[in-house]
Amino acid sequence: MKLLCLTFVFLVSTTLTTATPPPDATIYQNFLQCFTTQTRAPPNTFSDVVFPQTAAGFTPALRNYIRNARFNTTASPKPAIVIVARTEAHVQAAVVCTKTLKFQLKTRSGGHDYEGVSYVSNLPFFLLDMSSFREITVEGETAWIGAGVTLGEVYYRIWEKTKTHGFPAGVCPTVGAGGHISGGGYGNMIRKYGLSVDYVTDAKIVDVNGRVLDRKGMGEDLFWAINGGGGASFGVILGFRITLVPVPETVTVFRVQKNLDENAVDMVHKWQFVAPKTDPGLFMRVLLQPVTRNKVQTVRASVLALFLGKSSEVLSLMNKDFPELSLKQENCTELTWIQSVLWWDNHDNATLVKPEVLLERNLDTASYGKRKSDFVEKEISKEGLDYLMKKMIEVGKIGLVFNPYGGKVSEVATTKTPFPHRTKLYKVQHSMNWKDPGPEAEASFLEKAKSFYSYMAPFVTKNPRHTYLNYRDLDIGVNSHGPNGYREGEVYGRKYFGENFDRLVKVKSTVDPENFFRDEQSIPTLPSKPANPPAKPAL
Repeated sequence: MKLLCLTFVFLVSTTLTTATPPPDATIYQNFLQCFTTQTRAPPNTFSDVVFPQTAAGFTPALRNYIRNARFNTTASPKPAIVIVARTEAHVQAAVVCTKTLKFQLKTRSGGHDYEGVSYVSNLPFFLLDMSSFREITVEGETAWIGAGVTLGEVYYRIWEKTKTHGFPAGVCPTVGAGGHISGGGYGNMIRKYGLSVDYVTDAKIVDVNGRVLDRKGMGEDLFWAINGGGGASFGVILGFRITLVPVPETVTVFRVQKNLDENAVDMVHKWQFVAPKTDPGLFMRVLLQPVTRNKVQTVRASVLALFLGKSSEVLSLMNKDFPELSLKQENCTELTWIQSVLWWDNHDNATLVKPEVLLERNLDTASYGKRKSDFVEKEISKEGLDYLMKKMIEVGKIGLVFNPYGGKVSEVATTKTPFPHRTKLYKVQHSMNWKDPGPEAEASFLEKAKSFYSYMAPFVTKNPRHTYLNYRDLDIGVNSHGPNGYREGEVYGRKYFGENFDRLVKVKSTVDPENFFRDEQSIPTLPSKPANPPAKPAL
């Protein structure tokens, strides 16, 4: 179960020294003066909002939502200022003042960020932290959720108001809604209801000019872009209005595990033909992990599932379509929907756990990790799966997560939202976690992750090799935002967005032509046209 999300098992030491020198006091004073002018509030009201590196609150504000220990070291670049925005006016002022001072602005909603793109930069930068935007208002079958809320908070607040509705988003409660939704987030109801962005009906964003815009104000092109194209390329997401989906009174979860000597290859091979095509109410995820059993190295294949219905129904379905799974009644547990959320969050005794645990944010905890992703269009042969599992034993530590598509997600046009991968069979997440600190360990594990990525190449999409935006991976290309910024952006942009990259670039060029909102993998602007050559003199 530890591969379901970035597991927080390693508590980083509380002593964190600053790798970069303290910022020039003039920068802070200039920012504070601008911030005061823009918000029309006295400077002494910002003690819990604006933190220079010299402030006591700087390190906690920075570290609270670092979810990958790779970027929580003494050598990690630090922002000159952290702005913990608490009002829309704070966000507006942060954008305007950062632009005025010609710094880079990084925006963090407060959840997971596999590559630290939202809070690390090699350029002078300010960090805008949105974790205080935690408003959740549930009314009937709709809800307004702030960009800084976690998915666990969303699920809990829905459950407080209604026991017959849920929302099709991720299984990790500490994921931040702002990044998750704007990146085209998904969860274990993807086959029944599709992506989270398929249920966004409105949004609020602060644009490059500091204006607060709703869907009507921003227009349909920008609204389209922030529903799967990532929000940080276009502005600062303040929140989303979403439509809830119905869930039955009883749902069923199950887990079945097999090792290589128990026909794990056969089970996973058949899974490819069943999971993307079976009843849309059934989501079956496969986890592959190298393990040692009786002093012998092997691979354990686990099938974890959510079925939107009773156990008798899914047992009948699996006995007919997937006998290789050997599903039995004792494997199945009937729960309410909110209890199934707890089960997927590693609470096996979900009926004994109070839903209030979904409100916990696990501040300042992180493990070292690396993630990569792939998409599969054609079933992998048994020989191919056997090869991959043996390579997993060889590499060690690597884990794979197979997430099936089909059902509702594949019925929506690939251009309806920026997410282009709807017709794939399934997605693969590569997971590498470690506890050993230091650059040598990191280099070793990152190299192992790259090695296995190369082993996977023959079995996944090609030209381009598609990748999932919310599993950010800087190995596939970065942007220096120089003269070749568009070409550099196209390298990773086609992998994340396919044909939708072109429309995203057009939107970006319209709403942020000077490319203020930028990061290592942001949407680039269109290349500037060369100046007209001088006219030839008449002869």
